[in-house]
Amino acid sequence: MRPDNDTFLKALLRQKCEYTPVWLMRQAGRYLAEYNATRSKAGSFMKLAQSPALACEVTLQPVERFGLDAAILFSDILTVPDAMGLELSFVAGEGPKFARPVKNEDDVNALKVPNIETSLRYVTDAVCCIRQALHNKVPLIGFSGSPFTLACYMVEGGSSKDYRTIKTMMYTRPDLLHRILDVNAKSVTAYLNAQIEAGAQAVQIFDTWGGTLSESSFKEFSLAYMQKIIDGLHKTYDGERIPVIVFTKGGGQWLESIATCGTDAVGLDWTSNLSQARRRVKDSVALQGNLDPMVLFGSEDRIRQEVRRVIEDFGVVHGGGHVFNLGHGINQFTPPEAVEILVDEVHRYSPAFHKA
Repeated sequence: MRPDNDTFLKALLRQKCEYTPVWLMRQAGRYLAEYNATRSKAGSFMKLAQSPALACEVTLQPVERFGLDAAILFSDILTVPDAMGLELSFVAGEGPKFARPVKNEDDVNALKVPNIETSLRYVTDAVCCIRQALHNKVPLIGFSGSPFTLACYMVEGGSSKDYRTIKTMMYTRPDLLHRILDVNAKSVTAYLNAQIEAGAQAVQIFDTWGGTLSESSFKEFSLAYMQKIIDGLHKTYDGERIPVIVFTKGGGQWLESIATCGTDAVGLDWTSNLSQARRRVKDSVALQGNLDPMVLFGSEDRIRQEVRRVIEDFGVVHGGGHVFNLGHGINQFTPPEAVEILVDEVHRYSPAFHKA
């Protein structure tokens, strides 16, 4: 059943809307005092993410506080490789770390698609909990990392500045990387379908590090595997279409290729011009984005000005679809009142662009 406020879903499917819907990547996070209180209660990020009740609590916090048009499951993209046995942990000041990174051929050959029902049950339980708690007010977004982005963390053992280890594998043993990506694609397909079956009404694939590749490498090692995932996803569930969003940070130059991979919407970072992007895809897909997250450190007038600019860049929405979002995740030091201003301006200014 469609939620009471289905504007977000309509925008993704390029259906007529009253206004431009808005949600924010990483909208549940450390910039919110209520999130920090819940995380403190949990004891650690992983304990928070692995508690369906607490994950539900923080998922709803920004929706209730700001009046956003969609909720997004609180989790982490690295739950999938953790379920493969790589043993994920978060080190203060250093980010995610894997105790058992994928370093050699034996490690690669040992990778298997995890049993979602047993190893990631806490995620699907959280989805069920969130859907119930939302009372059908707004849609719930499920998500996963892209196969290549997951592979970066799996091979590097954590975050990386130059991706030297995985790119060395890509250029010396591409067969090994393709094996990792194949396992990841099958895992992500099963994972996202499980989220849909549990209640997710749209899904996003975060291709965070796809933009670090050359064009040919992006198509071979990232885009091809995202297309395999999309091909294997539930297109409908309980009689409703399940839209897909692909977000490749730094991927604006490959927009036309991404738009033909089967996705319903393409997320763009702040380096892309929405007006040009829309002309390039000819309204064949919806576009999501793309305010620079650092705008939220500006004055109220400047925030409202930049929000209006993004809406104006996309233009009159007739025949297209626009979901307002940041060009990347919200910064942990963002003042919450800045988010209130952003959401208010999107909802106030955008209806005029939906009247044609």
